[in-house]
Amino acid sequence: MTTKTKQMSPVDSAWLHMDEPTNLMMITGVSLLDKLPDFERFRRTLEVRLLTLDRFTMRAVEPVLPVGTPHWELDPNFDLDAHVHRVALPAPGDMTELQRFISDLASTPLDFSKPLWNIHLVENVAGGAAMILRLHHCIGDGTAMNAVLFRLMDMARDAPIGEVQEPATEPPKRHDFVSTAFAPVRSIGKAIRYLAHEGSESLRHPSRIVEGVGAGAEAASIVGRVLLMSPDAETPFKGPLGVQKRVAWSNNIPLADVKTVTKALGTKVNDVMLSAVAGALRDYLIAREADVRDLEIRAVIPVDLREPQRGIELGNAFGLVFLALPLSIADPVERLRETKKRMDAIKQSIEAVTFYSLLSLFGVTPRQVEEQGLNIFGSRATAVVTNVRGPGQALYIAGAKIDNIMGWVPQAGHLGLGVSIFSYDGKVSVGVITDAGLVPDPEHITAGVRARFDELLAIATAANQG
Repeated sequence: MTTKTKQMSPVDSAWLHMDEPTNLMMITGVSLLDKLPDFERFRRTLEVRLLTLDRFTMRAVEPVLPVGTPHWELDPNFDLDAHVHRVALPAPGDMTELQRFISDLASTPLDFSKPLWNIHLVENVAGGAAMILRLHHCIGDGTAMNAVLFRLMDMARDAPIGEVQEPATEPPKRHDFVSTAFAPVRSIGKAIRYLAHEGSESLRHPSRIVEGVGAGAEAASIVGRVLLMSPDAETPFKGPLGVQKRVAWSNNIPLADVKTVTKALGTKVNDVMLSAVAGALRDYLIAREADVRDLEIRAVIPVDLREPQRGIELGNAFGLVFLALPLSIADPVERLRETKKRMDAIKQSIEAVTFYSLLSLFGVTPRQVEEQGLNIFGSRATAVVTNVRGPGQALYIAGAKIDNIMGWVPQAGHLGLGVSIFSYDGKVSVGVITDAGLVPDPEHITAGVRARFDELLAIATAANQG
């Protein structure tokens, strides 16, 4: 019998090796459910909708020789029951207990002898249940995870298992607010077409990617600028990372309220949420008696470089941009306008495409070179921030209604702080994952995000009434 194999892309290979030796490079998502799904129906849903994607039955295998990229290989002993776990929270079964459980999962590596994913169905969660999905970043990025989640979900409680339904709302050009903002940059689409056409030749000579879009000088300038950046400021958010992680998420913010702020103050949704995050980080540092005068910290923001309908192809297809968050600014409106100004400047560059090509390069270099390159870029920032737009209406899984969805980014490149902003069914949630040794109480950050947003909402509401 011939073993089924598939070569791993250089970018996916880079993510496979990103966080050795802890191997915690996982994307974690939780769906809060109004009841516990029927387990047999849930299991059958996975068989029909998830296992038909071959990467969920394949394991990552390193090359025998110390050259080349890893490959995907069909797990000859694949057992769905080894990837699906049924557990119950201890009393009182509240959100604090759930956050503690997810923190433990985020601190536990996946089994590399098996396909790199698992699901926990959790009972006794605030009168309902929860589904927690973890997958290694080498399987796919945030867009891929969204595509997988939506493939499992239905638009009606009693939908047939064999049908994969698409959300009724028209999707944005790209899944996240950040990427939607970058859609007008023509270089991105041109670069992706060039990558597809040039294939492996581009990966052997990454400079050809940016040269192929007529932007070699600008790309060289971008890389040079990052290399010349001083390391990000020393704050309580930076330091050696341990294994133990902490997660938290905010109370829901109505999306209509966010749009009230954008209309009154002339900004975008992404600007508002990033400004609220900056304000919350400022508050947290002040509470820790850190000096925030003249302080800004850089956030690495992933930018999706593919159309959302291609997310189900899995893999990683995103670039990175660096945004300096203005933590020194106390005034909420001034901080919002400065955040918008900086985001607008980034939108005009091809920074995301440039760093996609660098990730491709890291995936085909010797391990030591790959690690040093990632360390260089990791030292220039403090946090990873993602902003993902989910379905605009309520969805179901195996007969259970999904009340809310939240996800957490892995702590890539030795960055100990991750912020995930997710919208679903007309509401926005903010999740934070931290290294427990640096920030043991991320719930103070999520509470701060809500407080800084409410401050902006009060200003916008007063302006509208005036």
